[in-house]
Amino acid sequence: MTLLSAQGLHITYPSRHGAPPARAVDGVELDIGAGEIVALVGESGCGKTTLARALLGLEPPAQGRVVFDGEPLRYSSRALKAYRRRVQMVLQDPTGSLNPRHTVYDAVAEGLRIHGHGGDERTAVAEALSWAGLRPPERFFLRYPHELSGGQRQRVVIAGALVLEPELLVADEPVASLDASVRGEILALLLRLRTELGLSALVVTHDLGLAWNIADRVAVMYLGRIVETGDVEQVLTAPRHPYTQALLSVLPGAPGDPVVLTGEPPDPTRIPSGCRFHARCQVLAGGEAERVGVADACRNEEPEVLGGGAQAQVACHWARSRITA
Repeated sequence: MTLLSAQGLHITYPSRHGAPPARAVDGVELDIGAGEIVALVGESGCGKTTLARALLGLEPPAQGRVVFDGEPLRYSSRALKAYRRRVQMVLQDPTGSLNPRHTVYDAVAEGLRIHGHGGDERTAVAEALSWAGLRPPERFFLRYPHELSGGQRQRVVIAGALVLEPELLVADEPVASLDASVRGEILALLLRLRTELGLSALVVTHDLGLAWNIADRVAVMYLGRIVETGDVEQVLTAPRHPYTQALLSVLPGAPGDPVVLTGEPPDPTRIPSGCRFHARCQVLAGGEAERVGVADACRNEEPEVLGGGAQAQVACHWARSRITA
């Protein structure tokens, strides 16, 4: 069952000096199922965080809609408050997420107070800290963020999300600021929450290794659009889009030579014609697209927008030519 979906989502930002608007999210379809972990991967600036913010209701779309549990998201204050009880965010930097003047107890209880929790606050905070792996929870109640390790601070942030008993977490680079020794613990925690609480998650990351370790499904984003999606094992062991192939080629232990992409991603105010990746594409540059007769399409015809479903999909003329050959 689909829990959260982006349907034809466009997020634009005005530009200066009369330039076209920046198309940060440019026609995205993405579904997240109940109890499913989806990794949204791509380079910095590709639109991942903007899409995550849109799914949280923080960025109203210029076009398209967000649908949660079968109902389109409404943007009134009352509707968003109710929505955010069910969908919570975990940010990259736990230090920046926590008020240094607040104790752990107050940090976790803040959401309960905002939403008018009618039950036993102390019990709810203790349970959330326990779920986040901070036990016994009472030992952490009166501590301040500076008295905790980076991993413990991230667990407090996760507890602050869990205290409202959400159905879905949106985690933006949840382990990027942590030491390598702690990252595995936080990933294991997210997997345990999915198993024991049935929690769904969208994990935003540039780290394909993280996606491999935690996700059921991967969506690869480039310049505002999903270019490849599918089961994590299929996408990360047999990638079809040249961009996904390039990202995977630089991982430690990857077979063959790393693919060095030329140039930087284009400006989102000036998205190129045809495939938005064609100016950096190693397949087009190497003549393979010409050999199979799709080079002109790569330069001039935009691949169709991928659907949001769970099936494997790729937005690439060359990859599609190989499927139909």
